[in-house]
Amino acid sequence: MKGKHLDSIYQHYVQDVYRYLRSLCYDHHTAEDLMQETFYRAYLYLENCQDEKVKPWLFRVAYNAYVDYKRKERRTTLQAPDYFQRLTDLRTPEDELLLQERWNEIGRILSGLPENQRQAMLLIDFNQLTYQEAADIMDIRLSHVKILLFRARQAVRGQERKEN
Repeated sequence: MKGKHLDSIYQHYVQDVYRYLRSLCYDHHTAEDLMQETFYRAYLYLENCQDEKVKPWLFRVAYNAYVDYKRKERRTTLQAPDYFQRLTDLRTPEDELLLQERWNEIGRILSGLPENQRQAMLLIDFNQLTYQEAADIMDIRLSHVKILLFRARQAVRGQERKEN
């Protein structure tokens, strides 16, 4: 029963978890590895999750896997994030170029944000989690998430104004 339930959870949330992790680490292969680790951990602790809270719980598991990865990475060599240069899943070269330019711009803006502001924006604006769910994932107070998201959005708007 546990395996069948996890399979349906996997089918339903795999793309969301992958996109979130890829946005965090900027690397396709690392995001895939972290996604596998996320669902492995989810399988081990599935009974600790309530059905209506699956998505935020999975994002918390994914975030923790990412944090563990970053800790291990600090002990080794750091690699430059090049995620936005390696998007290759579009049908036409023109579409691919336009999408790559758009992601380069988003990546440039997001990479300029402090880590905690970027986290808040990715969780809430890109992955449609609630403020409370994001606060729980980031292990901070709800008011702090709101402040971080406000500052992140202000910084993004400031960047957009500079370019126009």
